[in-house]
Amino acid sequence: MDTATQAWLISQLGTAVDLTDLTTRYTRLGKARAVALEVLNQRLADLRAQAASINLSGVVSVTFTENIKAYERQITALEAGASPAPDETTTEADDTVILSSFRLVERPRR
Repeated sequence: MDTATQAWLISQLGTAVDLTDLTTRYTRLGKARAVALEVLNQRLADLRAQAASINLSGVVSVTFTENIKAYERQITALEAGASPAPDETTTEADDTVILSSFRLVERPRR
């Protein structure tokens, strides 16, 4: 994994991520996007395994529903191809410009 790919993964997953874990996953999966999706899906599964909210009357109230929604939005964006990873090749279709011309012809009057 090169430094650009590592920087992209850190930008997607945060600075607290374990770099040796990322390197191991990247070696196994081969693509940075797959690594990011695997880590995010694992984090989402861990959040869903817990209680979504905890409330002790007059003491503390904690809710994780917005965190769950944020992970779901980030996963959806990555699956849709947002924020291209450095190890992804661009296709020729992305750089293609289509030019066309047409001729205007006057219609005969009735």
